[in-house]
Amino acid sequence: MSETKKLETEVTGPLKGVRIVDLTSVVFGAYATQILGDYGADVIKVEAPSPTGGGGFGGDIMRWPGHLPEGASPDLGPIFLTINRNKRSVLIDLAKPSGRNALLKIISTADVMTSNIRYAAMKKLGLAYEDIKAVKPDIIFVHAAGYGSDGPYAGLPAYDDLIQAGSGAAEILTYMDGNPQPRYLPTIMADKVSGLFFVSAVTAALYHKAKTGEGQFVEVPMLEAVTSFVLAEHFYDHVYDPPTGQWTYPRITNPDRRPYKTKNGHIGLMPYSDKQWEIFFELAGRPGVYEDPRFSTYKKRTQNIRELYAMIEELTETKTTEEWLDLLLPHSIPAVKMNRLDDLQNDPHLKAVDFFQRYDHPHAGPYFALKPPVRFSETPANIRRHPPKLGEQTAEVLREVGLGDEEIAALTAGE
Repeated sequence: MSETKKLETEVTGPLKGVRIVDLTSVVFGAYATQILGDYGADVIKVEAPSPTGGGGFGGDIMRWPGHLPEGASPDLGPIFLTINRNKRSVLIDLAKPSGRNALLKIISTADVMTSNIRYAAMKKLGLAYEDIKAVKPDIIFVHAAGYGSDGPYAGLPAYDDLIQAGSGAAEILTYMDGNPQPRYLPTIMADKVSGLFFVSAVTAALYHKAKTGEGQFVEVPMLEAVTSFVLAEHFYDHVYDPPTGQWTYPRITNPDRRPYKTKNGHIGLMPYSDKQWEIFFELAGRPGVYEDPRFSTYKKRTQNIRELYAMIEELTETKTTEEWLDLLLPHSIPAVKMNRLDDLQNDPHLKAVDFFQRYDHPHAGPYFALKPPVRFSETPANIRRHPPKLGEQTAEVLREVGLGDEEIAALTAGE
């Protein structure tokens, strides 16, 4: 059994001293604000008591899916646990004047406010940027939107499936395998990619504020973020006007670009330079292949990548994964054992860096947290708080911003 770790007691990350009031939920915003929390920010997650699609239980919908261990609090589902550490949960009803006033009190102590509530609804609640700025003039207000406010889709609901469909992501696999059926990539790609744009936007706005003292309104639209992500390589020949050729980078949509079979599993293999390809074919017992004019230069290999990749597996099947790694790595030829999901927690590198960290949650029992992947030499990210139960720190935060016991009791009555 893995060693159970203790939570860190000190804030050590580069965002130490930054307070973020977080009205986001689901994955896009929650993934982003967890990263900011790992970096040291005090993230106050504001949740609503009214149902948000989570089976009538309220709070962030990601609290409720999954198969929980016996005895665990039902609001601590597996996805919620994975993307909501280093946060404090405050449960208040923003539809009530008292709830809105309590939120404004919290915001008056913050540097950043984030929301993925549709902006029209924020205006109705009296929580638009102008309303918040009146309370905290230097606030950084970050709106996680589906679509940019300048376009005709502004204000429409957006989910990962819709953004994968609208950004071109759902068509990519058709270029790879020839099956004309569009498909979603089997990961919540649009939310997580947009979340990373969100993190960079917050840190950039904080840098501007540190230099000038100015807050600002920041919009992070999913469709634009994910389309830019998809087209970074797949705009390809259409980047020119008029286009000079095809959509998609052919090396990436090659159907033979995949892990290759070995005698006992699969290997990820990526010779890249001319020299690496030459050595690979020599080690595979096929030295003449590299001399073929179709494959002898990077440009020619790119033009004939399908034929090149098609012949790799007939070579990799002649040895075990371990034999290939022993042959390739001394020559700096990029290669790695392919892990299945079941292999990840026993991967020697991930074990050595302590990537899967076991904690004991007081309301959910033992669970694994994924170590913050970015390493700061002077201001290390760390894990200081378990993912919170719904409303767990409501009274604590409200006291911090000056509310008395009677006001807190009135706000929390009926929870």
